[in-house]
Parts: sequence; C-alpha cells; structure tokens
Amino acid sequence: MKIGVVGCGALGSYYGAMFCRAGHEVHFLLRSDFAVVRERGVRIETGGGSFHVQPKAANSPEQIGVCHLVLIGLKTTANDQFAALLPPLVGPDTIVLTLQNGLGNEEALAKMVPAEQIMGGLCFVCLNRVEPGRIVHMDRGFVLVGEFARMGGERAGKLAALFEEAGVKCRVSENLTAAHWEKLVWNVPFNGLGVAGVAGMAAMKTGQVPGRLSRHHCLATDELLVDAQWTELVRGLMLEVIGAARGLGHQIPEALADQMIQRTRNMGAYRASTLIDFERGQPLELISLFLEPLRQAKQSGADVPLLANLCAVLSELDRRRGEPLRS
Repeated sequence: MKIGVVGCGALGSYYGAMFCRAGHEVHFLLRSDFAVVRERGVRIETGGGSFHVQPKAANSPEQIGVCHLVLIGLKTTANDQFAALLPPLVGPDTIVLTLQNGLGNEEALAKMVPAEQIMGGLCFVCLNRVEPGRIVHMDRGFVLVGEFARMGGERAGKLAALFEEAGVKCRVSENLTAAHWEKLVWNVPFNGLGVAGVAGMAAMKTGQVPGRLSRHHCLATDELLVDAQWTELVRGLMLEVIGAARGLGHQIPEALADQMIQRTRNMGAYRASTLIDFERGQPLELISLFLEPLRQAKQSGADVPLLANLCAVLSELDRRRGEPLRS
C-alpha cells in the first residue's frame, strides 16, 4: 500500500516505520525533520529489537500525491492545517485514519474529507521522540481502530489486519466514541496533572493558578503515584471522566480507574506527551484532551469539579507558555 504519514513525531514515526519495515511504500510529510530523515531515515529503539528504515521524505503533500491510507499523527493543536495538507493526499478511495488524542478530531476531518472515508485509531503505547528521526519505544504499541461514520465492518477488519501484519497488535472497536472516552480516563489525569505539577495540583482546590509559581516541576507517571493524596486525585479525575461518559450513554465500568492505575504503576517512569510539549514551550492539546471533554461532561449533566478546575489551571499555564516561572 501507499501510505502517507502526516505528523511525524513519536507516534506517526513509529507506526509509519512499522509499515515501512513491513514493505509498504511509506511517505513521511515533514517540516523541521525533513533533511535528517531524508538523509538518515528513521531509527526505532525498542526492547523488542531496534531497527532502521528509510521512508520516502517529502516537505509538501503535493510531492506525495494520493495515497491508499493516510495516517494523521499531528498534535491536535495543528488541526487548522488539515485544509492545506490533506487534499493532495486524499482520493475517492483513500482511508484517512487519525491517531490523535481526545475528542473532536474526526469531526474536524469531516469538514474536508467525506465522513465515510474517515476512521479513528487509539494508540496505547509509550513513545518519545528523542531527536529528529530517532524514536524510543518503551512499552506496548496496541492500536484500536474504528469507523467514524458507520459501524465497524469489513474495512475496519482489513485495516486491523494491516497493522497486525506490520507487527502491531490491533483490534476493531464497534463504538469509536466510547473508546475515546475510555482512553480519556487515562489521558486526563496523567497528561493534565503531569503538566500541572505540584503547584498546579494545589491550585486545583480553587481552579486558580497563583500569580507566581515557585519551582514549577512537571510530574512523570511514577511521581504522580508515589503520594497517596496525589493518587486519590488521579482516581478522582478518572471517576469524573467515567461518570461523564456514562452520562452520555457509554457504559464504562468504574473499576477501570483502579485497573489503569495499576497498569501505570507497572510502566514505571513515563513522561506523557503533554508534559514534553509544555517543557518545550509548545502549546498544550487543551481543546481535544480537556476543554471538549469538559463541555460534553457539563452537557451530560455530570458533576465534574476536578476536571473543571484542572481545565482552568492548564488554560492559565498554557496562556503563560514561554514566560519564566519564578518563585
């Protein structure tokens, strides 16, 4: 298959490299990493056996042309670029698979791509891009795929088989929206509280960030779970997300919260992608990961005070992005 990868950070590069290793014609659409990937290719470092591939590198979608499959690995803060990046890649039979986090991404794609060509993918994987063209894979890699505008059928099964043939465990979800909410149960606390840090978690009592933050320090997963009070805050946010999902008709069991906490303990120290974005001075994925879930939670009638306060703290931190945090 001819596969185009739009958004070649850790996620897009990893799955694009897996398809490339499996023998597909893979094109990476790149900006800052273009020269490095064109010259050196992509290296995936993993405990299961590191490998190197040489995908085709392009710095404009016109250089790639129409693909059979387009993987969207962009940060959701770049969704406004869809209109410029996608038309040259998408023909009448192209599948557009967004691997982005949070809510609203398939809807954003549907403004320019026929809804029946859109699919969503949820990636359960620990990855970091440590430098251009070099991705470190720490744990898992599982993908859940589902149809956006119709129930999962033969096409979804074929796409899952394509991932499996490339060495990626994959299965089909019959309810993509419910699957997004289930992943938010993890993403909201570990991405959100990780960025908020100690000072931000204290501020969550009021939802107001103090005028000056002292020694702001983002928290990896193991740090969030080392303190019983912080763990209860993680669990509280998880239960609010589950309650919101249930209010919208998605039957997610409350037991999922403790299951996810235990799985995260087993992962060891992991720095979620939002932490890395914040530390690099990049915008947070506020809308898809936090604000849109909050809007839908309120619409469902769910009581979500922790989520509301977390959104207030993160919005203020994002507004101050790039400003020095002084004591």
